[in-house]
Amino acid sequence: MIPLALSGGGASGALFYAFVYLSAAVLAVPIAKRLGLGSVLGYLVGGAIIGPGALNLVGEASEVMTFAEYGVVVMLFLIGLELRPHVLWQMRGDVLGLGGLQVALTAGAIGGVSLLLGASQTEALAFGLILSLSSTAIALQTLAEKGLTDGPVGKRAFSVLLLQDIAVIPILALLPLLGGASNGSDAAASAISHLSGPLQAAITLGSIALVIVGGKLLIRPMLRAIAATHLRELFCAAALLIVVGVSLAMGFVGLSAALGTFLAGVVLADSEYRHELEGDLEPFKGLLLGLFFVTVGASIDFGLVRDMPLAILGLVAGLIAIKALVLVVLGKLWGVGPSARSTFSLILSQAGEFGFVLVATCLALGIFDQDAGQLLIVVIALSMACTPLLLLLDERVLQPRLTRTLNADAVPSEAPSGRRAKVIVAGFGRFGQSAGRLLLANGFDITVLDFDPGTVTVLRDHGLPVYFGDATRADLLETADTGAAQLFIIATKDPTHGLHIAETVRREYPSLPILSRAFDPRQAHILRGAGVNETVCDVNGGGLALGRKSLEMLGYHPYRAERAAQRFRRHEEETQAQLFEALGDPKRTLQVARLRTQDLARLLEADGENNTLQRDGAWSITRTAEAARD
Repeated sequence: MIPLALSGGGASGALFYAFVYLSAAVLAVPIAKRLGLGSVLGYLVGGAIIGPGALNLVGEASEVMTFAEYGVVVMLFLIGLELRPHVLWQMRGDVLGLGGLQVALTAGAIGGVSLLLGASQTEALAFGLILSLSSTAIALQTLAEKGLTDGPVGKRAFSVLLLQDIAVIPILALLPLLGGASNGSDAAASAISHLSGPLQAAITLGSIALVIVGGKLLIRPMLRAIAATHLRELFCAAALLIVVGVSLAMGFVGLSAALGTFLAGVVLADSEYRHELEGDLEPFKGLLLGLFFVTVGASIDFGLVRDMPLAILGLVAGLIAIKALVLVVLGKLWGVGPSARSTFSLILSQAGEFGFVLVATCLALGIFDQDAGQLLIVVIALSMACTPLLLLLDERVLQPRLTRTLNADAVPSEAPSGRRAKVIVAGFGRFGQSAGRLLLANGFDITVLDFDPGTVTVLRDHGLPVYFGDATRADLLETADTGAAQLFIIATKDPTHGLHIAETVRREYPSLPILSRAFDPRQAHILRGAGVNETVCDVNGGGLALGRKSLEMLGYHPYRAERAAQRFRRHEEETQAQLFEALGDPKRTLQVARLRTQDLARLLEADGENNTLQRDGAWSITRTAEAARD
């Protein structure tokens, strides 16, 4: 075979395989990104090309898969670092309710279909549990690439994925009860598998407790001692030691390494070394995740696909349809809007990476035979490969139609004053609200673009023109009449998403001035390179500074803009006090908000009639001095 001929075995063989995997990633991903298909599909296609079904350059991929799964492990550790325990407690409704129902309903539906297709009850239950899980790696990476992590899709999807990862533990505990005689494999055995059930349970719970307690009492002091050495490479080694050590401990008792490292990350979320751990492990996560996707692509048995194409196509389509339908129903029950619900259902419609682990466990326990196991692996891998394509279909076909329908039914095309909107604001969180309300108070019409259904509903109740959707889409910008605007403001929370919006607006509307929020000077430089005219860093005053700069770009004298911002700040403090008194009474709250807005507009209008506010040269000394010099 080609790999044997070229590699020569031994250390050189390992280097050859490393060269092949890295080449597949480096060559396939840029092409996929250029075609708008995303990096995940690029990795999968690259793996399929080098796998047994095509060039057959890597031979058996199972050993590499074991190593590559550490990409998922590291990713979940980093996710845990971002989640403080009180945040997890706040998410309990979505995690237990939405996530728990998704696993239960999907497993039941798939199990029922399996029974109709002739599977035994034990096999049907195993199939349902295995295929009810989705790919954490694909979903989270795709959400991050599309800037949806902090939106309604990202939050709901993360809750479901979190419950699925936790559910791996009881599923692994349940499978031995379903198995008959073992097929002789030790793959599913752990160091405590020979002990009695109660003793195994006690050791398992003790191991989880050890991770939680050890994180507070052992790992933190260790990190403190290592940080005192001021050796960056030693801290990086300590970060890897935590991940590998916890993984080994969980594997010793037969638990999920990914869940163990996730718990360790949650324990360290309040640590002062959290950011350093994130920075050291981030490159490993990206590299190992890429390797994981390549090995998934290489594991697809195209010979089996050639032998029974219609059956496999039907199984993959049926799996995606069942999971998407369950997610659509649950998304509606949880108040997810139609547009977001479409993305939410498709991004979790595939089987997951833990499915490979569970299939191996079922084979070792004799729950189903080797042929069924290989068929499951092909279905899981192909469903994962379909996800980027489904999301591309969602982005380019479904989303424009859903958004166009929603906006046509509920959004006015003009501002309440009857004038065309002068300013478009993308993102109306706390940052965007400060800028937008300051502009409104000074007589400028604004149109809001936001991807949060709750924000859209509130703004419509206040009579503001608002469009639901992703501001990176050219069709939404056209619907919002961006071409008639005098200024485009980017106030989104996600830096990557903000950059994508800037690139889209500059491409579609080359002459439209763009003002953007920036999280730090480095991002400000990147945004300027993407065509943004002005930026305001978070460290320089936040949303109010963005509003003041907007007024200057719209023609206000710097002194008048600063005075308007300060008056707005004082007025806002008084307004918040009155809103607090109306807390609990929605009608009274809305009445107070509207009266205070009108009052602020009158104050700023009076300032606008004061001509002295337009002649303070001290606020533009640079321009004055240059004029005098010339």
